[in-house]
Amino acid sequence: MGSRLLPLVLATAALAAGGVGLGGLALWLGLLAVPAAAAAAFVAVSDLLEGRPMLLRAVTSGMALALVVIASAARENAATGTSTPRLATWALLAALLAYTAPAVAWVLRPVRVPRTTHQRRLRPSEVEELLSRAA
Repeated sequence: MGSRLLPLVLATAALAAGGVGLGGLALWLGLLAVPAAAAAAFVAVSDLLEGRPMLLRAVTSGMALALVVIASAARENAATGTSTPRLATWALLAALLAYTAPAVAWVLRPVRVPRTTHQRRLRPSEVEELLSRAA
């Protein structure tokens, strides 16, 4: 099973590094996030193909992978010495939202409380009737 947290952590670190002006570090963290995001997406799709109910996770992992690749490409093609490209920032932010969507859906899922059936006590007349039928 692949780690779903590794691409989330790397994308968060890349977003934070880009926010404080460390463009080179943000670029390398974004590039490291690509194979981690691909592994998480492949695991999610394979779980779905095995028959596990993982459709939301497979879709959001694939979407996050595409967004991390877009962010890395936008950051790589930015001119040297310029500020962080807005496309890279927004793509990483959208990837973070995509990674957290299954957790939000899990929290918002209603809790199913199993119902217990209580047997009512038999009245004395019903007990006598059952005993007379058995005899």
